[in-house]
Amino acid sequence: MARSKEQNWPIPESVNEIENYMKQRVGLGVSFDIGVRKLKILKKDVHIYYVNGLCDSLYINQLIEELVEINDHEKLSTDLFKVIDNRIVNVSVEQVKTLDKVVTQVLSGLIAVVMEGENIALVIDVRSYPGRSPQEPDTEKVVRGSRDGFVENIVLNTALTRRRIRDERLRFEMHKVGKRSKTDVALGYLEDVADPDLLNILRKELQAIDVDGIPMADKTIEEFIVKQGWNPFPLVRYTERADVAAAHILEGHVIIYCDTSPSVIISPATYFHHVQHAEEFRESPAMGTFVRWTRFLGVVASIALLPLWLLFVLEPSLLPEKVSFIGPNEQTNIPVVIQLILADFGIEFLRMAAIHTPTPLSTAMGLIAAVLIGQIAIDVGLFVPEVILYVAVAGIGTFTTPSYELGVANKIARMALMILVAMFHTPGFIIGSTLLFLFIVKMRALNTPYFWPFLPFEPKGFMQIVFRRAIPGSILRPSIVHPRNRFRQPPEANEK
Repeated sequence: MARSKEQNWPIPESVNEIENYMKQRVGLGVSFDIGVRKLKILKKDVHIYYVNGLCDSLYINQLIEELVEINDHEKLSTDLFKVIDNRIVNVSVEQVKTLDKVVTQVLSGLIAVVMEGENIALVIDVRSYPGRSPQEPDTEKVVRGSRDGFVENIVLNTALTRRRIRDERLRFEMHKVGKRSKTDVALGYLEDVADPDLLNILRKELQAIDVDGIPMADKTIEEFIVKQGWNPFPLVRYTERADVAAAHILEGHVIIYCDTSPSVIISPATYFHHVQHAEEFRESPAMGTFVRWTRFLGVVASIALLPLWLLFVLEPSLLPEKVSFIGPNEQTNIPVVIQLILADFGIEFLRMAAIHTPTPLSTAMGLIAAVLIGQIAIDVGLFVPEVILYVAVAGIGTFTTPSYELGVANKIARMALMILVAMFHTPGFIIGSTLLFLFIVKMRALNTPYFWPFLPFEPKGFMQIVFRRAIPGSILRPSIVHPRNRFRQPPEANEK
């Protein structure tokens, strides 16, 4: 109850009271990065509060120069608040009437100007967050296309999107999440296209988040919004590409931007949103379709290749005579299923090691692991050559999946199928595949069927998934997002 009263505590007219509040609440005088610049303007005290490292000091110096010059050009009887408000040369200036909001804004990188005898503070946006410049994401590279990607600055990320969608109906709705972190989270959408029900759900979920902070940024937001639990399949899609985010906004999706994160959340998302890649739309429709089919083949191989091969090894009678050569030609003391699991975990070890290994060493480590370890394991009889072959193909299929989260989920499904095949042979493969299919079909992400457009089946959506259609031929937006305006053309074209 005391906390709520503090949040509504008005700004006192005494700057000394404000200074004491900043010392008690923010650590002024204790934290080295919290600073205050005290001025005497027209014989009245003026304090400027800021955080070193989050503000651009050049703008602060320019502001101080403007304020000091007031003493040389204005009379003592002048209304100080109006003069200072008029002298501030910055674009973004807000009048704040509560101390709690002043503290929040200062800790967000803005500066606050308070004056003796005034119960209103001027908050000026001079943020200059530390970070890197936009560059192409490592996990979503394309042969041809833009090379700018999102960074850890939410203002820069929204600007990259605004640059691609210069529509007056584009909205970036800001929220603050976390009792202590007060992290900026924005919902990006087209006002006349996005589904109002989806927007209301996201707003309510963001406002209902009750946690100290979200240092893991968008991943924490996802866990609160979709409540995934132990389900390995991703219910939202991440992207670090500004063009991909803009394309989904134009389709009617809602994008969640989170400060300190270089990736954004695309909602809603189905299974097939995770297997699309920007490369498909940078090529001709025929080439894009070929790339898409190849990627689908890789996804299927990452799930079904190893369980199917293991089934043929355990029950050779299932193989036609012309392909009866499939299966290990050598016998080892280790069961094939154990070999497959060990090799699969070995690929995962390599992936994790490559992430944590410095770049100059990762290539050498990969060669050593692939050539030496794999060959030695075969020579000592730990693995048969076919195991290395099929595990490698399945691993490559995992890496063809654009979504890292979906690739890992497919790997978990693959291991579960292998265990069922090892235990029950053909019934295990059939039952396991059926249960996996039913599990995916029953899933819903933000009230959206996860396996759309196959179930529920929609012919137009199905054709857009199977074939990469030319943009001029894609007249309608996907119905799965429930767009308010189904046509991609501007409203003026629809009226004609």
